[in-house]
Amino acid sequence: MRHQKLKNAAEFENTRDDVFERIASRYDLLCDLFSLGIHRIWKRRVSDLVSEEPWDNLLDVASGTGDIVLKLLQKKKLLSNQKVIVSDICRKMLSIAERKIDDYRENIRFERINAHSINEIDSSSIDVYSISLGLKICDREKAMQEAFRVLKPGGRFVSLEASNIPFNWLHNLYLFYMALCMPFIGWVATGGDSSAYKYLLHGVRDFPSAEDLKTEIESIGFEKVKYERLSLGIVAIHIAVKPECA
Repeated sequence: MRHQKLKNAAEFENTRDDVFERIASRYDLLCDLFSLGIHRIWKRRVSDLVSEEPWDNLLDVASGTGDIVLKLLQKKKLLSNQKVIVSDICRKMLSIAERKIDDYRENIRFERINAHSINEIDSSSIDVYSISLGLKICDREKAMQEAFRVLKPGGRFVSLEASNIPFNWLHNLYLFYMALCMPFIGWVATGGDSSAYKYLLHGVRDFPSAEDLKTEIESIGFEKVKYERLSLGIVAIHIAVKPECA
């Protein structure tokens, strides 16, 4: 078993470590270094999937520096009835997102939001909830329960997250590469701040497989759960629907 059910894979708690506040200005660089730039392709796929869904209200959680929403806005202009909430628990990350999305400010709202308790959002008020590379540093159960609560019946849950390469030997080789290279890359890019790569490494290593995450999402109450592996399965996108009768 690669994980404990509905656990915080990275064992990260923002009240104990403000690592993302410290590395916010270098976060985009770290993503490029750790993924060799492939994260841009993953995020573009998420934005494409979100843009294909019918929605008036989109909530992007753990937005980081705003890449998903930026790619969505670059792809297509929002309709007058469409509203987007860009959110993150880290103030500095959110500030960077605001600057990056500055040219598309119409119908965009920025909120500092904790994925575990989205008190700022009414129940059954969101059409699409998206979260990218954020579940690994959350208590997945709490985050997905809140996603379920804020979504309207029939609303979509979209998640991009670390996953498993179906071939065990290749997956183990990938984890070995991550364990070998990530500490050095992270240490150089962050000026010796070990937290940045420690949480990411744990989150990747201990996150559930695509199949197990599908089961977890279903246990929250979502239906029609499907997933798409990207880059051989290094990551996967899961899409689920809140039942109409919920």
